[in-house]
Formats: sequence, structure tokens, C-alpha cells
Amino acid sequence: MPQPRRELAPAKLNLTLHVTGRRPDGYHLLDSLVVFLALGDVVTVAPGPLSLELSGPFAQGLTAEPDNLCLRAARLAGHEARITLEKNLPVASGIGGGSADAAAVLRALDARPEGSEVLGADVPVCLAGRPTRMRGLGEILDPLPPLPQLHVLLVNPGRGLSTPQVFQALQRRDNPPMPEPMPGFPDAAALIGFLRRCRNDLEAPALRLMPEIAACLAAIRDQGAQLARMSGSGATCFGLFASAAQAEAARTRIAGANPGWWVAASGLAPANP
Repeated sequence: MPQPRRELAPAKLNLTLHVTGRRPDGYHLLDSLVVFLALGDVVTVAPGPLSLELSGPFAQGLTAEPDNLCLRAARLAGHEARITLEKNLPVASGIGGGSADAAAVLRALDARPEGSEVLGADVPVCLAGRPTRMRGLGEILDPLPPLPQLHVLLVNPGRGLSTPQVFQALQRRDNPPMPEPMPGFPDAAALIGFLRRCRNDLEAPALRLMPEIAACLAAIRDQGAQLARMSGSGATCFGLFASAAQAEAARTRIAGANPGWWVAASGLAPANP
């Protein structure tokens, strides 16, 4: 690695998240349609002893301790490197976060080690970095053809939410999966129509733990979103709009009315090679 390398860690969006079972060891089985957005954290990797420097608007929510996922990813890859993480996404927000950052470190190091799931269930799909049907514990990945462009609004109430607590609050763990096989999506209308028939099974328990999520969803719907849903285990919610201009206009209005919230608009990211 003679030169520094810069890698985007795109936000991960669970367009659907069906909880389909629970193993005897307590791990939950999932069925999720995952996409990645054109905004995210930024990782820079340069030659040098293993270290981590944090910057960006949400850096204060992290520490450069040895168990940080970026450092763990470099150790898993067997590389020494100076890592800089520009943290642009809220921490503990259901849109990839540490898993996306760890995957970006691995890509910057040209590393695809076996067993990347030990870093977190979302790391394999973040490493793939393309639209994917993710099942099991996150290790069963079925890449999807390129999806129609989506115009996405993200809204977070400014608070983190513990994933284990959300799963603990889940009342039913044996929900139906998505259809098999997945249908084709010739345009955005077909994709959004399919998404309306699907769910995020973690949304209800997350709402009980953090009622502010309901306010985020209501604000998105009030702006005319074609679909509003929570991503992952929360607390970030997303809305799908008919155009980028509509998503940006909604971002401006919601951010102006709620200065304590994190609000962003984006399209889908290009798939990783």
C-alpha cells in the first residue's frame, strides 16, 4: 500500500427487514432487501503503524479504542495502517455505521478475508456494497440486478438506539419471509409497490422504546413520501419520493422545523465492482 487510499463507507438502507426466526443460541434470522446510498462516512488508509484518527460531525460519538471496528478490520486483514475515519453518519442509527466503516477499511486494503462476519452481521453485505437480499444471520447474500433509482430522504431524531434492546422488545420472532423468488423491478413504481407489501419487523418494538421515531415517520409522510419506514433497528427513518427535487425540498422543510434532527437526501450508490 504505497499511497493513501480513500474509500466511501456508504449508508446501508434496509428497505425491508423481516425477522423470520430465532436460533437456540439467541441469534435472530432475517430476510432483508438491502441497498446502499450515495452518502456515508469516508475512510482513508495510509502506510504506517496501526492507528485510528476520528473526524467529522459525529466523531464525538466514537472512540479510537482497540475494539473499534475499523481497527479490528485491519487486524483481521493482517495489515498495519494509519486509518482516518470521517464520521458523517449518526452513530447507532440503523444505517450501517460501524459495519460500513469496517467494510470500507477492508476494501481500501484490498482485503476480502474469510470470516468477515465476526466483525458484525452486516459487514459481509457492506463489503459487497450492492443491492442484495440478505438472509440468515446476514451471511446468506443473494446479489440483485441493478435496481431503479430511488430518491431517498433520511430522518434521525438525534438519538442512538441499542440494537439488542430492540430485538429484546420484539414480540414475535417467527414472521413470514419475503416472497420467493423475488420479482423483477422494471421501474421505481414496481419496486415501491413491492416494498409496501413488505415490512420492517423491528419498527414496532423500536417505536415502543423511542416514540420520537413516530414523529420522524409522520414528518416524512406529511411531505408526500410514496413510502415511509424505519431502517434496520432504528432510529433512522427513510422516505421514498418521486424525484430528487421533492426529496431535497422535504429535507429543507423537515430540517428547518426540527433543528435537533439529522436530515439528509440521497440517491442510490453505484454498486461496488
